[in-house]
Amino acid sequence: MTQPHTLHIRNMVCPRCLKVVNQELDKLDLQPLAIQLGEVKLEQEPTSEQLQKLRESLKENGFELIEDKKAELVEKIKITIIELIRSGEVEHLSINLSDYLAQALGRDYHYLSTLFSAEEGLTIARYVVLQKVERVKELLTYNELSLSQISFQLGYSSVAHLSAQFKQVTGMSPSEYKKAAAPSRKPLDNVN
Repeated sequence: MTQPHTLHIRNMVCPRCLKVVNQELDKLDLQPLAIQLGEVKLEQEPTSEQLQKLRESLKENGFELIEDKKAELVEKIKITIIELIRSGEVEHLSINLSDYLAQALGRDYHYLSTLFSAEEGLTIARYVVLQKVERVKELLTYNELSLSQISFQLGYSSVAHLSAQFKQVTGMSPSEYKKAAAPSRKPLDNVN
């Protein structure tokens, strides 16, 4: 019996991404056992020809096959943070992020932090802020929650804290952003 084969994919950070990657795998007759953010488990190892075609099709769709262990770990850090922020579960956001990441990834936080900064050119804390701001933009665009509700959902200590952080990153207040004709949201895979 053949062993399942795991592939790690950069920029695969949303449900739409899962669908696109699944379609590309299907075109190459690669059978996924499971697909989740940043990772695909295949029934068997792809041939070198399938792997090359997959690299090309992923690149055309804004993804990248990760073939380096450090890059793989950095991508896992990103996905863990994105999932945490998008979960909407305040109790997760109020815990110590360093402890959460260390436990979720089974690595020492100092190592994770040093690796992330070296590979990405920004700290984990800054990446979290940028992801939170993108989530605030998304929630403001939906116009379903008040700023107070958004602040609570994302684990901010106050609306003032959220507003200050939002303005520091975007150059405008949340209300100015909301009034803007064409808000400038970034795709989750381009936040840095």
